[in-house]
Amino acid sequence: MTTTENPDASETVVTPGGTTIVRSEEFIQLLTPEGERVEGESFSYAHDDATIAAALRHMILGRRFDTEATALQRKGQLGLWPPSLGQEAAQVGSGAAVRDLDEVFPSYREHSLALMRGVDPLDMLKTFRGTSMVDWDSRATRFHLYSFVIGTQALHATGYAMGLQRDGLVGNDDPDANGAVLVYFGDGATSQGDVNEALVFAASYQAPVVFFVQNNQWAISEPIELQSRIPLYRRAVGFGIPSLRVDGNDVLAVQAVTEWALDRARRGEGPTFIEAFTYRMGAHTTSDDPTKYRRREEEAVWRTKDPIERVRTHLLATGAIDQAWLDQVDAEADALGVRIREGVGQLPEPRLEDFWALTYAKLPPALAEQRDAYLAYEASFEEA
Repeated sequence: MTTTENPDASETVVTPGGTTIVRSEEFIQLLTPEGERVEGESFSYAHDDATIAAALRHMILGRRFDTEATALQRKGQLGLWPPSLGQEAAQVGSGAAVRDLDEVFPSYREHSLALMRGVDPLDMLKTFRGTSMVDWDSRATRFHLYSFVIGTQALHATGYAMGLQRDGLVGNDDPDANGAVLVYFGDGATSQGDVNEALVFAASYQAPVVFFVQNNQWAISEPIELQSRIPLYRRAVGFGIPSLRVDGNDVLAVQAVTEWALDRARRGEGPTFIEAFTYRMGAHTTSDDPTKYRRREEEAVWRTKDPIERVRTHLLATGAIDQAWLDQVDAEADALGVRIREGVGQLPEPRLEDFWALTYAKLPPALAEQRDAYLAYEASFEEA
């Protein structure tokens, strides 16, 4: 059992392996890019190869959805798309740690996680096609709507976590009676005031929230080295929040770390800050051209760390899966691609009156007058 010295005992948090992590410089990895299982100093993966295979399936399907959506945007079927290529393990590994009473607050790039939570992919595409607002059933999926204003979801998540405390859903003897919150944002959002305010409130009230940062190295065209002079996870230490960095392309390590963080949140032990060190293989959005600001050599290095390939290599080596299994998943991905391509063109066109109906429960008279004027103007084109 190893312990890292920490002069401030109030900041000491012990991992399952016995290591304190508030000031730890450890980089947590349990599956190497070559597909080899390794033992971590502080964490270990507690599940079998069948669970790893399930994660591989989610990553393959998530990547296919992302690839199809990117192609649809290039063909003019979507107005915009934020690719998540290369970040599948960070999303699937953390998502596997979520339980029934937990709530997930995404940013706008958690596509693999959305599929895991049961969100219909066509519901996600409505927003990017411009035919509807973000409108999937967040109550059934416990996966909140995408947040396009950078960093706001961190405050929403912290407030929800404080509500769980006050509703008595944290720190109960029965583990099944406890819940926590998992909130996602990128490295760029860590410079936003909303995120830092959320860290203040979470630390002050010991809110049961896990801040999950997907550090994909680039905030649009700004490299992480310019944005932060220290590793991102060390920023949260200043707020008194236990913080660690995990290999974001290692689905095993991500799941192990997130399970630990959510468990301590559910027990009432407060927030945790996780930096998933990963890479955005594609553009920031489809309106971005990453060749203008990053080098091909950098991308080539990260391709060797592909999150899907390392899991595929590992499971084939252990005999947990075979080519027939992979062919079956590929067929499932093909079917998903067909459904997306055929379904996106059939999404219903938006109705002008819904802009008011979906915004107000009771429409103020001045806006009702405005609505009627716009609807009359729209109807004049039909008459012509």
